[in-house]
Amino acid sequence: MPRIGIIGGSGLYDIEGLKNPKWVKVDTPFGKPSDEYLCAELSGVELAFLPRHGRAHHILPSELNYTANIYGMKKLGVEMVISVSAVGSLKEEIKPLDIFIPDQYVDRTNRSRVTTFFGNGIVAHVALANPTCPKLSRIVYEAVKSQGLPVHFGGTYLNMEGPAFSTKAESNLYRSWGMDVIGMTNMPEARCAREAEICYVTMAMVTDYDCWHEGEDVSIEMVIQNLQKNADNAKKILKEIITNLPDKRNCVCASALKDAIITNPDVIPDGIKKRLDIIIGKYIK
Repeated sequence: MPRIGIIGGSGLYDIEGLKNPKWVKVDTPFGKPSDEYLCAELSGVELAFLPRHGRAHHILPSELNYTANIYGMKKLGVEMVISVSAVGSLKEEIKPLDIFIPDQYVDRTNRSRVTTFFGNGIVAHVALANPTCPKLSRIVYEAVKSQGLPVHFGGTYLNMEGPAFSTKAESNLYRSWGMDVIGMTNMPEARCAREAEICYVTMAMVTDYDCWHEGEDVSIEMVIQNLQKNADNAKKILKEIITNLPDKRNCVCASALKDAIITNPDVIPDGIKKRLDIIIGKYIK
């Protein structure tokens, strides 16, 4: 079963050296994931790749089914997820084509996105003070460094609503808050991954300076051009990461739900227990 999951753009799943690639449909009680999962082997490691916006890039950030996407990874046996994401930079020193590995997120979405598996008769409060896996983040950082690419370790990803880019007033507001990069998708993924006890890290590929930068307005042409350049780097980095994964997890992510479920098990509806069995089953029967 796949141990590592990759969520990212469609240009990433043709990594050289993939063995026995197969698109797998995964049904979930939370609806349809963004697409089928490409399950394959790379350097002896089983992985599952999910095109975040679908292979045709037809799903808006606000329309993504985050719970289904992460549930699907859990159902496939994934223990660690690397999110490869395009972001804009909010700081001069974080340049286009640099790679940024955040350890914090700030949510500025309109809250219409479903970002929890719980509710409907069961309450859980996971700790999210440190929303990324420190051990997996370090592995990703070292892999980027080994490729001789510019990388920034630690900082804050601001999750905006989208799909339009920021106004200059918004961009400068986020800069005044000390935010580092801006994107549209990763905070909900991180929340769901933590509830599912999956390690999560963002490998943010910087495509532009957002619109705060003097003389630079964000254009889709610029973003796509840099996305293509970043995709080649991401594929090399992913191959390096996979060869350096630990045999066993010993991080807090693996037991995030241990004391988080508040509801008395006796009153949790049987249907909910069944629905969430792959997530809560080791704690509640």
